[in-house]
This record gives sequence, C-alpha cells and structure tokens, in this order.
Amino acid sequence: MTKILLGVDYGDARTGLATNAGTFAFGAGCVRAEGMKKTAQAVADAAIAKKAELIVVGNPLNMNGTEGPRSEKCRAFAAMLEEMANIPVVLYDERLTTVNAHNILSELNVRGKKRKDNVDELSATLILQAYIDSQK
Repeated sequence: MTKILLGVDYGDARTGLATNAGTFAFGAGCVRAEGMKKTAQAVADAAIAKKAELIVVGNPLNMNGTEGPRSEKCRAFAAMLEEMANIPVVLYDERLTTVNAHNILSELNVRGKKRKDNVDELSATLILQAYIDSQK
C-alpha cells in the first residue's frame, strides 16, 4: 500500500498543492489565504481531508545549499503545519522548481491569469514528484 502524500509549494499569495496516486504526483489545487497561520490551517485541512500520511513542503535553498530568508520562512511554516495537521512534515529541496514550472507552462503556451493560477500547483507537483523519485 502506497502512502498518501501532500506536496506543498508555500507562497505568500498562493500555496500550491499536489498529491499522489502511487508513484505519480498530480496537482491538487491552490490555497489562497492571508498570512502564514491561515495558510497553514488551510493546508492542514486539505491534508486531513485527503487522508495524507506525510506532507512534503518545498524548501527553497540558495543555489549554494544554504538557507536564506525564504527557506527560514518555509521551515517555520512547516513546523506550524505539522502541529496543526498532526501529520509528519518533511522539507524537500526545491531549488529551481518554480523556474521549471514557468518553463513548462511556456512550452504549453499558458499565459496571463491562467499561468498564475497554475504555476504554484505545478511547482507543488514537481516538488512532490522529485521527493517520490528520491525515495525509490
């Protein structure tokens, strides 16, 4: 039996979500909430609703592998999320995930508002798929 996972690309305006079917990640929407606490609660609610057994939060490390302000913010978010959901949370290196998501959307000719609506969900999917692949 495969674990149910929830991938998270935490952002200030939008937070992308992804889940899995076996070894494949797929988009699961976007959360729009103001502030870290409300966002963490919305993501915790989504994780509980999906019966997630593990939450994977993208950790935007600097290119040299160090933690910057954004990474520290994601670490604080992950800790809050774990407490609210009572589900284990792991941080996973997400360097260049958003860049890759934008490149994929460019190749698919997705523009404007539709692009904004999809980039965070696609980033969460890429983070979760990379995590799943790393566990093989």
